[in-house]
Amino acid sequence: MTGSEILTGIALVLVIEGLVYALAPSLVERLLEALRAMPIEMRRNLGLLTLVTGLILHWFAKA
Repeated sequence: MTGSEILTGIALVLVIEGLVYALAPSLVERLLEALRAMPIEMRRNLGLLTLVTGLILHWFAKA
């Protein structure tokens, strides 16, 4: 993986997150409230599941 690919990945994350904040700010607030209500362990598991899903999608994209 080159530095250019990493920079592209970061840029795409920022574009998608920026769209979410620009188009649905109230949805972001509700999501944050729901996350705050979750136990820490459940948030950690959700983060790990998201990480694994992203790695699998990246692996399929590269294949």
